[in-house]
Amino acid sequence: MPESNFRQTAASIIPDDPEASAYRFIIVAAKRARQLQNGARSFLPTTSKKPTVAAMEEVRRGLVQYDDPMVQRMVQAPAEE
Repeated sequence: MPESNFRQTAASIIPDDPEASAYRFIIVAAKRARQLQNGARSFLPTTSKKPTVAAMEEVRRGLVQYDDPMVQRMVQAPAEE
């Protein structure tokens, strides 16, 4: 898949992610699905019994909060002169 097509696809999956990172979407959705499997309440009323489907929809709508460790590392690193 050409890079431009990948970016368009990722952007349609994660509209609020400025970097359009499909990898980030997958990781966050997988972690949220695990939480749902372990008994966490869904942020959305859902008819799906599959936690992965519910988790992806929650992430897609921006209902799941997450921290980006790369951003934190860049902020904490001392500025090089």
